[in-house]
Amino acid sequence: MKIATLNIENLFHRDKSLIRNSLSKCVTNWISELDSLMPRMQKSVNDIERIRELTFLLGFEKIDNHPYGVLRKRQGELFLKQRGFTNENRASLLTDWNGWIALHSVAIDHKAILNKARLIAEINPDILILQEIEDKASLMDFNSTFLREYDISPYDQVLVLEGNDARGLSMGILTKNGYRLDAVKSHGLDFVDRADPIFDIDCQEYTITTPEGETVYILSSQFSSDNESKRKIQARKVASIYDKMKAEGKELILVCGTLNDVSYSDCLSPLLRETDLEDVSRNTRCRADKDKGKDAGYFRMGAYRTGVNIKQKDYMLLSFEMIQKLIACGLNRKGMWPERNSKWEVYPTLKNKVHAASSHPLIWGEFDNAKWQSRTYFPILE
Repeated sequence: MKIATLNIENLFHRDKSLIRNSLSKCVTNWISELDSLMPRMQKSVNDIERIRELTFLLGFEKIDNHPYGVLRKRQGELFLKQRGFTNENRASLLTDWNGWIALHSVAIDHKAILNKARLIAEINPDILILQEIEDKASLMDFNSTFLREYDISPYDQVLVLEGNDARGLSMGILTKNGYRLDAVKSHGLDFVDRADPIFDIDCQEYTITTPEGETVYILSSQFSSDNESKRKIQARKVASIYDKMKAEGKELILVCGTLNDVSYSDCLSPLLRETDLEDVSRNTRCRADKDKGKDAGYFRMGAYRTGVNIKQKDYMLLSFEMIQKLIACGLNRKGMWPERNSKWEVYPTLKNKVHAASSHPLIWGEFDNAKWQSRTYFPILE
């Protein structure tokens, strides 16, 4: 049994707000300064002048001349045409609508889509858990079309559940080879003080039945990316769900997803240090390519090898019983674009950042299919 998890960062289209360009230190400082000036109720003349300078330095006066697309009909289908090519007449009450719509997402490069498929095909898991999918239709198209490009069989079961974030950050699971998805539960409606949802996106439970008749329980989640206190609340909630599952006698449990913090962060302590869950990246069986070149030192991405993971955001955590079945595990970064001086093996088709499958590694684990026997404790005879 092979299980993999990947934050795939959308399949065909991605929300513009999620595409973050790397900022220089100067730009970061300007943004921080502007953020501190804007909320002031009483602004001095110097404050207002400084705000004008900062907005100029940050390029607020620059306007996108083509922010819209025109929606037209062609052969019974709708298609988009960039604004500005021809002068279009306004629609009257008796004609088909011909208006302007704002485009809030951008198309993902075709090579990046192929690299996503190639990354999954290289591991070819029986159970694939994905974060950040735009919708089920896209995943089904990706499953039936692009995975075939790399000669792996498509998945039999495909499920996508939309979470609390409306920017195309749904979560999903795919199964094949006799592994059956039997139950799904969402924690998207769990609230903090009956007001705000605990999870910005979601935490989803999957119950999988293996061909051997065993039951595997999977928790997939994505934590807040910009709120440390919220991340700790989310980690505490996932830990409580896990503890409840253990109290109910469930043993083969896997927790995975983008937790958006490093393993030594206090935010993740309820999950990583207050439970018996073990991170596969710390397991001696973990396979991960080391960095090369100038950034191969301890405080670089090379720390993805067994030990402290300096820039880790994604996790696969296993219960004690699941660890006993672990045969091999690893992190595959061949679809990630190396930033700055970092170097590791990538796919030949990955020539720049636009072609990257994702900025997250694919994490996988292979487990023994033999029927698991519950632990039996025997008294020590003196």
